Amino acid sequence: MFRECAFSICTLLFLAFSSDSQTIRVDAIPGHEANSFRPERAFGAGVDRLPFGATDHLLSETVLKKVLEAGWQTVTYRQNTELHVEAWHWNPQGRWSDPAGKRGYFSGSATPTEMIRHSYGYPLPHRGFTRNNGTERGGYSRLTDGDAGTYWKSNPYLTKAFTGEDDALHPQWVIVDLEEKQDVDAIRITWGEPFAKTYYVQFWKGSGDPIKQPTAGIWQTFPSGAILAGSGGDVTIPLSRSTVQVRFVRISMTESSNTCDDHGSSDRRNCAGYAIRELYLGSKDQAGEFHDAIRHEAGPEQTATYCSSVDPWHSASDLNEKGGDQTGFDLFYTSGVTRGLPAMVPVAMLYGTPENSAAEISYLETRKYPISYIEMGEEPDGQFMLPEDYGALYLQWATALHKVDPALKLGGPVFEGVNQDIEVWPDAQGRVSWLGRFIDYLKSHNRLADLAFFSFEHYPFEPCNTTWSSLYEEPKLMMHILQVWREDGLPENAPMFDTETNISWNLNQSFVDIFGGLWVADSIGSFLTGGGGGTYFFHYLPLPLGRGCGGWGTFSMQVATPDYRVKSATAEFFASQMIAKEWVQPGDGLHKVFRASSDVADAAGNRMVTAYAVLRPNNKWSLLIVNRDHENDHGVKIAFQQSDKGTSTGFSGPVRRVTFGSAQYKWHADGPNGYPEPDGPLAVSMVASDRETVYALPKASITVLTGSLER
Repeated sequence: MFRECAFSICTLLFLAFSSDSQTIRVDAIPGHEANSFRPERAFGAGVDRLPFGATDHLLSETVLKKVLEAGWQTVTYRQNTELHVEAWHWNPQGRWSDPAGKRGYFSGSATPTEMIRHSYGYPLPHRGFTRNNGTERGGYSRLTDGDAGTYWKSNPYLTKAFTGEDDALHPQWVIVDLEEKQDVDAIRITWGEPFAKTYYVQFWKGSGDPIKQPTAGIWQTFPSGAILAGSGGDVTIPLSRSTVQVRFVRISMTESSNTCDDHGSSDRRNCAGYAIRELYLGSKDQAGEFHDAIRHEAGPEQTATYCSSVDPWHSASDLNEKGGDQTGFDLFYTSGVTRGLPAMVPVAMLYGTPENSAAEISYLETRKYPISYIEMGEEPDGQFMLPEDYGALYLQWATALHKVDPALKLGGPVFEGVNQDIEVWPDAQGRVSWLGRFIDYLKSHNRLADLAFFSFEHYPFEPCNTTWSSLYEEPKLMMHILQVWREDGLPENAPMFDTETNISWNLNQSFVDIFGGLWVADSIGSFLTGGGGGTYFFHYLPLPLGRGCGGWGTFSMQVATPDYRVKSATAEFFASQMIAKEWVQPGDGLHKVFRASSDVADAAGNRMVTAYAVLRPNNKWSLLIVNRDHENDHGVKIAFQQSDKGTSTGFSGPVRRVTFGSAQYKWHADGPNGYPEPDGPLAVSMVASDRETVYALPKASITVLTGSLER
């Protein structure tokens, strides 16, 4: 329900601001379009891994009826298992490469039988990460777990047997973080099978962290750290005559023995790559006794290690149901959450097999479930994978998937949310741009056409440092990162999709108060103005409030009770309605985006009012206007420039005005019991307009104006 006000009263309300008005200017010159889009394809939301036991509740008709009221259209299925270094059994039914032991490399069945309602992850037993950007808690590396019976093993799909390229082009590596600089002059490696015949033991020379600041230093090989004829086994290597003060040490491996691990020789994947059972690092005293600086523990308190890749080998006993439910594809497609529209679906690539991914897509097509795009893997930058390694996997998977259906639209890399170009250790040519090198890899293999789209995530703000002034930065951050991707070499014909978007990667109160609603409007408006192709709000389905470093909030548009019933909406929900139902004309009609600007600023020069203009398919203009000033109302005139000579005009006749702001919504913080009051509805009115009309923008609000221009 919308609040209405009488025609004449609303007109007087708007004219009351005429003595102190400023201007929003729209570049409406034909041919000056900044972008174009179709709402049914460009506006969506994401469904991610859900808490154990929540899926059937959240995908029920009762909950979905309220969820769909937000107005988002297409859906992207988020694939969370790869962030936790897990294999994904998208279909619980399938076959193992070692069926007798129910272990090895799993491939789901492509033949539909019973309905798939749930799917789960299987933590990989040959993991080499203590933590990464997806596994901050739980799990541990087998490199420093104190158990020589376990081992890390690299991904066999990054070896010559599968890439067709020399292994030296895809060096695999492990890194030890000693947490602080310590004296090091020796390393002890307990190799598994296969072991490295050629490898280099190196230390980080420079400032910062080589994982988080890869261009702040260089990897330097210890004086005796180049091993050119390794023989495996348990070896202690003197690295230098005197100790070196180091924190980070890397073993870079370029030639494998290609001997088989303890899973046997029947599968060539067991005989490709590198395996290390345990690492010891430190110094020798004058008596030759080795002093180990590593903390060996089968848990997160171990000395941390990182790795280039992980072998996707696992067993049935590794199942982790309690870790969360990757919604079964049959339930996903038949529940109603997709609205019957084509959905973006993922394939597990970093920790999967091409056969499993090909079977997944074959299954979906056999069921006749519509697919819009396929995302390849999940956040390789957060898994610290080098672009050439991701590229090698990408091409293998693309070949397998296009055998199933040559028309499939594939893309990635699904970058985690960043505001700057992603940089990695320089290659032989000194290149550091992750995306630039990935694109160059595809070009060098004449496979750039396999990249049908580019996808990334957008979480712009530090969760513990989000303040109201952060809001002023969003349009600049979004426009900048879109420009960065193009400057990295992304082809103009490859659309850019923001496939996960929200305020931050950790919760705070801004997710649920009016800040969140204003942020959504600015983020999506600037994304489309900057040339974006499609954006997906995260997270679609309601979840209970959770505690973050900046208070209680939720990634969802609606707050759920502990038993997953919808309790209340957030400001982001109402902002979604403003965008998807009011700013645009719902459906698949073509909308043209034109640039708009305002001269409303505070004393510090911060732009208090932002605006985003579209020309709808019905030839009406619609403006999405955000008043980011939480202390003052503003009055603005609207000027549409119609020629290069400066000719401008304004709205004429009745203009539909819809407003949502601090007068319609206020969040009351109360820990896990927080609530909004008032909590809507949107305020709707009609305004008799001409070029001199002054439109009221209440403080901390979103306003949509829709109407026709003067002839």
